[in-house]
Amino acid sequence: MSDVKNLHVGQITSFYIPPVTLVGSGSCKQIPDRLACRDAKYPLIVTDKGIVACGILKTITDILDAAGVKYAVYDGAVPNPTDKNVEEAFAMYKEKGCDSLLTLGGGSSHDCGKGVGFLVANGGKIHDYEGVDKSSNPFPPYVAVNTTAGTASEMTRFCVITDTSRKVKMAIVDWRCTPGVAIDDPDLMMGMPAGLTAATGMDALTHAVEAYVSIAATPMTDACAEKAIEYISRFLRRAVANGSDKEAREGMCYAQYLAGMAFNNASLGHVHAMAHQLGGFYDLPHGFCNAILLPHVCEYNLIGARRRFARIARMLGERTDNLTLDEAALAAVKAIKKLSKDVDIPSGIKALGDMFGKQVSMDDIPTMVANAQKDACGLTNPRKMSDAAVTAIYCAAW
Repeated sequence: MSDVKNLHVGQITSFYIPPVTLVGSGSCKQIPDRLACRDAKYPLIVTDKGIVACGILKTITDILDAAGVKYAVYDGAVPNPTDKNVEEAFAMYKEKGCDSLLTLGGGSSHDCGKGVGFLVANGGKIHDYEGVDKSSNPFPPYVAVNTTAGTASEMTRFCVITDTSRKVKMAIVDWRCTPGVAIDDPDLMMGMPAGLTAATGMDALTHAVEAYVSIAATPMTDACAEKAIEYISRFLRRAVANGSDKEAREGMCYAQYLAGMAFNNASLGHVHAMAHQLGGFYDLPHGFCNAILLPHVCEYNLIGARRRFARIARMLGERTDNLTLDEAALAAVKAIKKLSKDVDIPSGIKALGDMFGKQVSMDDIPTMVANAQKDACGLTNPRKMSDAAVTAIYCAAW
C-alpha cells in the first residue's frame, strides 16, 4: 500500500491536457495548418530575445511566411516573466489587431503569452487572475511551440508571472489557459546549451517527483510521473553530454511532457512553493532553483511517502532489493543528488547567485518563508511544513 492516498474513492477527479499535441522531428512545420484549423489569421508571437538570437524565431517565421500567414512579434519575455511584460505584449496585441496567440520558447514565453490571453479574453490586470480558475471567458486561439525540455508550460493550465511591486511570483492555475495546440519538436532543441538542458531537465524531474508524492495524485498522474522519471534517468545525462543526440532530445521531449501531464493534474509541492520565492526575489532561473531545493524537500517529505520515494529510487536506477523501506526511500534523495551533480547543477543558492551575478542574502529568508507558505503549490505537499521547517530547508540549501 502507498503512503499517499491516490484512489479518491467516491470522488470525481479531473484530467487537463491540450486538445492536440504534436511531438517529433519536424512537427513545427504544421504550425500554419494548426492555426488555420482554429481560424487564426494574425497571431501575436510571444517569445524572448534568446530565441531571436539563436535563429529559432526565424525558423518559425520562415514557415509562416511560406504559408502566407501574417504575424506580429513580441520578443520581450524575460526568464521570470513580469506583469510589465504581459502589459507590453497585450498592448502590442491590441495595437496590431491580432486575433490569436503563438508562444515560442520555454516557460517564460508561454507564461507571458498566457498572461496576454487572460487580458484579451477577460480584461483587467494579470494580478486579477492569481489563484485558481479566476477567469470566465475562453482564450483566443492559442498554439504553444516549445523549445526546452523542462517546464511543460506549453501544455499546462499553470501560468507564473512575477509581480514586480511585491517581488512575488503569482501562481495562476486556470484550465482556460491550457493551449489549444502544444508542439514539441526536438529539432528546435538541438542547440540548447548544456546548462539550460540540465536546468530544464531537473525542472521536469521536480514536476514528476512532486506530482508522484502529491496528496492529489491519481492512477493517471502516477502513470505519467513514473514514465517521466524513467525517461529523465535514461536521457538527461545524454542530452547534457551531447546536445546533438537526437534520441536523447526526443526522449526528454516526452519526459517533460509526461511530467507536465502529471503535475498539471496532481499539482506540485513545497519545492515549487519555495523556488518561486527565489525567482521572485532574485530573478534566478526556475529550473536551477528547483534542482537545488529538490533533494532537501524530498528528504523532509520522506516520512510522508516512504513507499513512493522507494519506487522513485528504483526508477532512477538505484538497487533497493536488500534495503529497508527507510533506506530505499533515502536512496531516492541520493539518486537525485547524484543526477544533479552529474549534470553540473550548482551546489546551493549562494553558488547559483554567484553564477548569475545576483546578490542573495539569508536576511531575506523570513520574507521568503512567509510567501512560500502562501503559495498554492504547497497545498498538495505530502507532509505539512511549519515555518521553521521551510526556514531550515532554505538554510540547508544555501
